[in-house]
Amino acid sequence: MELILKEDIIGLGFKNDIVKVKSGYGRNYLIPQGKAVIASPSAKKILAENLKQQAHKLAAIKAEAEKNGQALEGVALTIAAKVSATGQLYGSVNAAQVAEELKKLGHEVDRKIITMRDIKKVGSYVAVVHFHKEVLVEIPVTVVAENAEELKAAKEEAKVEEAPEVVEEAPAEEAPVAEEAAEAAPAEEA
Repeated sequence: MELILKEDIIGLGFKNDIVKVKSGYGRNYLIPQGKAVIASPSAKKILAENLKQQAHKLAAIKAEAEKNGQALEGVALTIAAKVSATGQLYGSVNAAQVAEELKKLGHEVDRKIITMRDIKKVGSYVAVVHFHKEVLVEIPVTVVAENAEELKAAKEEAKVEEAPEVVEEAPAEEAPVAEEAAEAAPAEEA
């Protein structure tokens, strides 16, 4: 089913794009919600005429999006989150938290135009901000442990506690095995 979008839908297309979708998605969601209309020949002609008339407005919108995109060039985010000893986050870091961090830096960005997977581990990731269909800005996002010092101390304590136990048990287990091997060797020779 071909539809003409009436508004931007992240993951599908932008306003005035002609897209192909499954019939059920179009009939049951996009058209009733007013997000799209059927792309009939007459609707396509109307769209073409409207785009000709709005060309200068669209150029201004794109210029504004490019200005916003340039403001975010070189911005890198570091988000501190609570982390378990295995490196897993309690919860996740998502687009809403990225938008909040950008707001702290003085950049007002709607969370709905940010796409990224929910982050569930410590590491480096990329969030993409969709200002316009031709203006995309990638922002590096680094997730660090909020309690990094505590985790390091806990890991060191665990290693120190485990190490003496392993050293003490190893010789005790090896001795009977060595004795059994010594007894088995003469029996095989005879």
